Amino acid sequence: MSVKVLIFTLVLSVNSFASGYAVIMNTHTTIKNLSAKEIKNIFLMKKYFINDMKLIPVNSAASLEIRARFEQDILHKNRNKLNKYWVKKHFQGIQPPVVQASMNAVKLFVKNVDGAIGYIPIRLLDSDVKVLYEF
Repeated sequence: MSVKVLIFTLVLSVNSFASGYAVIMNTHTTIKNLSAKEIKNIFLMKKYFINDMKLIPVNSAASLEIRARFEQDILHKNRNKLNKYWVKKHFQGIQPPVVQASMNAVKLFVKNVDGAIGYIPIRLLDSDVKVLYEF
């Protein structure tokens, strides 16, 4: 019985590690890290530049679980509140972040576009991108 409990605990711990996410930019950036508040301001289009670099926030598709988690953990808004926020911003001439259909597309966009900032599962990290924050 104790072996089953140990295996179950091990599986849970591996799954919780695999479910982590990272905010990323390409490796050319001089930015070393960002706070959750800075990331929130970037993705709500309240912060446009860091060190004279124009920022291009990149969201994942709305249907992906990572997007819901990012909105909850970093933006502290549910989808309904965000929709209302972007309607208001639209009338101020402010558009929401770019959207990519998949996590691989987010990673590729960030890798190839200076100033692009996105979020992906930790399991997709490699030397092509730089981690600025984990959640």
